[in-house]
Amino acid sequence: MILFTTLLLAHLIGDFMLQPNRWVVHKEVNKITSSYLYLHTLIHFGLVMLLLWDLNLWRWAVLIAVSHYLIDLGKLYANPYFKNKAIPFFIDQLFHIAVLYSCAYYSNFMEHTLSLIKEIDWALVTAVVFVGFPSSIVMAKLLGGMSDKIELDHKSLPNAGKYIGIIERLFVLTFIILGRWEAIGLLITAKSVFRFNDLKESNSRKLTEYILIGTLLSFGLAIITGLLYMWTR
Repeated sequence: MILFTTLLLAHLIGDFMLQPNRWVVHKEVNKITSSYLYLHTLIHFGLVMLLLWDLNLWRWAVLIAVSHYLIDLGKLYANPYFKNKAIPFFIDQLFHIAVLYSCAYYSNFMEHTLSLIKEIDWALVTAVVFVGFPSSIVMAKLLGGMSDKIELDHKSLPNAGKYIGIIERLFVLTFIILGRWEAIGLLITAKSVFRFNDLKESNSRKLTEYILIGTLLSFGLAIITGLLYMWTR
């Protein structure tokens, strides 16, 4: 675990702290001919060697650096095919972490991976998944008849309400698991403060009622999910 953590730390420093945005832009424009691509690769090699502090592990540093170069290069050429640029970013990071994991546990890769799978709390995974997009769909069905009667005179970010709801339900679920019920009250208060200005400007009773019902429904789904998870433990 210490080896994997060390390699992950080297990756985080190299990819996010020692890579200026102008390097990223230069790589996206020039791709394989970008000098910053090779400098970025050398930085990762140096960081791995520095944090491992063992010259006998230079082969692992070379393997990680070369794989990092190939993964980054693949991402540079795949980027234009994705409308949502977050997708290639996360795929890129997933491949990097997979390489680090393979290097850290190469001697017992299958055994360690199987042990991790056996330790997964599937009830928790189910709870987390449910308070995400499934809950958003459930709420959309329940509030569908009401939303048609609401007139909005201001613009909003696309799907902002859906993602805010998902995040708040994840927070509520986390607080229930940790036994911090008072934090749920603070979360409701914070949301009410942010919503107050919108409700004040709109001066619409329908909008106020719609937001209140949606908020209570969102929190209610998260609370019920959290209680069911705690009951199954």
